[in-house]
Amino acid sequence: MPFGLRRGAAKTEELLAGLSAPSDGAVPARPAIELIVGLGNPGAAYAGNRHNVGFWVINRLSKRLGIPVEKHNRTASVGEGAYAGQRLVLAKPRTFMNESGNAIRELLRKYKLPAEQMLLIYDELDLPVGRVRVRESGGSGGQKGMKSILAAAGTQEFPRIRIGIGRPVVGDKPSWDPEHVADWVLGNPPAEQRRLLEAAADTAADAAICCLEEGVTAAMNRFNGG
Repeated sequence: MPFGLRRGAAKTEELLAGLSAPSDGAVPARPAIELIVGLGNPGAAYAGNRHNVGFWVINRLSKRLGIPVEKHNRTASVGEGAYAGQRLVLAKPRTFMNESGNAIRELLRKYKLPAEQMLLIYDELDLPVGRVRVRESGGSGGQKGMKSILAAAGTQEFPRIRIGIGRPVVGDKPSWDPEHVADWVLGNPPAEQRRLLEAAADTAADAAICCLEEGVTAAMNRFNGG
């Protein structure tokens, strides 16, 4: 390509960049969160499972924010309300965990939201039991439900709160065996782990409210320590 054309293209890109960037050099604010989804499996048989801690958090948020989750459709149970003058939807997918993407696709379509305005809450095998972590974006970490969601959303650029459930230990070593993992995530934790996970669900609810009030970065700074 002639040098003059390359130079012209570069100049055009420079002008476009100048038009799209904020004049004060500030990073554009993330759009407000309007949808909070906690992952889990539907039905009483799964209610106490490690895999359902995302549902536990939604139950807490429902009570604290005064948004009953009482509308049920084929793919999700939802509560519609507002918080701090902003529309807010709480949701628990009614698809099973590994098919969570179907519920997310329908929720984003119904409420006309981009994925970046969704906050996802779910369990994490590779965090110690009871540890809470907030992230602005990221991959699936091997979690099948998250793989389904990333495929449905078409992006990984949405915030999430992960709650550590630890890995199963077999022969004094953490196990990645699919059968051991399935038994672990679909099992009810013993009393001490249950206590830690209940406390973590409280913390995750606090973190979610912080995301709403102060933003995801503030929640990361406050809840990711330790």
